[in-house]
Amino acid sequence: MPLPETRIIISGGGTGGHVFPAIAIADALTSLNPEVKILFVGAEGRMETEKVPAAGYEIKTLWISGLQRRLTFKNLLFPIKLAHSSLKARSIIKEFKPQVVVGVGGYASGPTVKAAASMGISTLIQEQNSYPGITNRMLAGKAKKICVAYPDMEKYFPASRIVLTGNPVRTDIIFAEAKREEALNFFRLDPQKPVVLVIGGSLGARTINNSIHRSLKEFADAGLQLIWQTGKTFAEIAKSATIPFDDYGIRNYDFITRMDFAYAAADIVVSRAGALSVSELCITGKPSILVPSPNVAEDHQTKNAMALVKRNAAVLIPDNRADSELADGIISLAFNPAKKNELSNNIRSLSKPQAALDIATIILELTQK
Repeated sequence: MPLPETRIIISGGGTGGHVFPAIAIADALTSLNPEVKILFVGAEGRMETEKVPAAGYEIKTLWISGLQRRLTFKNLLFPIKLAHSSLKARSIIKEFKPQVVVGVGGYASGPTVKAAASMGISTLIQEQNSYPGITNRMLAGKAKKICVAYPDMEKYFPASRIVLTGNPVRTDIIFAEAKREEALNFFRLDPQKPVVLVIGGSLGARTINNSIHRSLKEFADAGLQLIWQTGKTFAEIAKSATIPFDDYGIRNYDFITRMDFAYAAADIVVSRAGALSVSELCITGKPSILVPSPNVAEDHQTKNAMALVKRNAAVLIPDNRADSELADGIISLAFNPAKKNELSNNIRSLSKPQAALDIATIILELTQK
C-alpha cells in the first residue's frame, strides 16, 4: 500500500523577517523530500504574495491585518477580518488536507494555525525573536513543537515542546563569504577600502536613513565605502544625495536583491535588530552596530540586540541616540581591527546554519505521527 502524500501548509508573513525564514523552511523540506507538497497561506497585499511565488511555491491569501496601536477605522474592521479569515483558513485546510501546519508569525499565521489545531491537525510554530509575539504565545498551547532561536524561552512556552533550532537563513547567505571578490565587483567597490553595509530591514528605517544621509561627506572623507539599503520611501532622497559621492564608493538601493553579495562585500554592518537580520549577522559573522526599531510590539528588537550585546557580540546604539552617535560609531568600528575581530568571533559562535534543515526534519517527523 503506498504511503500517503506528504502535504504541509506554511502560514505567516508580512515582513521579510517572517517571509524569508518561511521560504528557507520550504526549501529545506523539498531538499529532504522532493515529493512533498507545500502550500503557503499569507495575508492579502503583503510581501509574501510576491516573494513566495518568486521562490516557486503556491500561496493562498487571507483578508487579515493587525490591530493598529491607535484608534482607527481599520481596528473596527479587525473582528470582521478575523472571522472571515478563520472561515477561509478552515476551507483551505479542508481542501489541501495537510498533515502539519507550520506558523512562522505574521498576520495570517494566527487564524491558520488556530484553525488547524481545532481540526486535530498537528501544528508547529517557529518563533524568531527572543521575546515572542502575542500570536505565538496564544498558539503555543496546542502546538506539537515550538522551534525557537534563543535559549531561556521556557518562561513563555511549555518547556517539553521547545526545540532550540535557531532561525532559518537562506542558503545563499550561509555561503556568502566565499563570494567577496565577485561581490566587490558587483557593487563597483575598491577592495582596499572598508565597506559598510547599512540595512534597515525590507521596509527601510527612518532614523538610520536620516543619520546616514547627514553623514555621507563624513564617510567619504574617512575613506569608507557604503552599500546603503534605504527602503522605497527614502530611495529618491538617497539617490540624489549619493550622486556626488559615487566615485567614493557610496551606493544606495531601495532593496538589495543580492543580499549574499552585500554581506560578502561588507566589513561591518549597521542594521535594525529584527530576528532575520540578527540570524544573518550571526551566520556571516559580521561585526555589527544594531539600532533596534522602537516601533515594534513589546520592544522585541531591543531584546534581540541585548541577547548579542550581553555576549559582546554586537554594539547597540538606541534609536533616540542614532542621530548623534551612529556616524562616529561606524567610523570608529570600521578602523578598529581588534574590536571587529572580537565582535566577529563572538557573533559567529551564536550561529546555527542548520536551522532550516533541523526545523524541516521536525516537521517531517510530525507528518508520520
